Amino acid sequence: MIQYLHIHTALGGYIACSEQDQLHGLYRLEQKYFPVAFAHWQEDINAPLLQETARQLRAYLDGRLRQFELPLQQRGTPFQQRVWSALQHIGYGETLSYRELAERLGQPSAIRAVASANGRNPWSIVVPCHRVIGSDGSLTGYAGGVDCKRRLLQLEANS
Repeated sequence: MIQYLHIHTALGGYIACSEQDQLHGLYRLEQKYFPVAFAHWQEDINAPLLQETARQLRAYLDGRLRQFELPLQQRGTPFQQRVWSALQHIGYGETLSYRELAERLGQPSAIRAVASANGRNPWSIVVPCHRVIGSDGSLTGYAGGVDCKRRLLQLEANS
């Protein structure tokens, strides 16, 4: 059974969900690709992992945390998992273009596939998909909204 917790932040509401002591996802309430199965999940405001996720998210948004340490439930296609793993190697305050990310993966022509996997990252902020930008430096695409992406990058630039 997937458990969830609502987390209220200055950036808006989030849903953290876990299953078998692993973080299943962290979703911004208004984001694209929000899970449709949410109605069947069970709210658990006392689940230790969900409480820890909320603590780390708030610390990050307060500028006191630069890297999350949470057990992530591995899922998705092998390609998505490679992209999500690569995202975790983009440092705090750094950005990388979709093209550069595709090149890091050894698949320079897979820019659109990288962008698609990036957009379907289930661990918003925890796996820093917001650090991927257009080749021209533009803030293209973000499941949580471009304004949210801008605010996350500004937070990291100012810390």
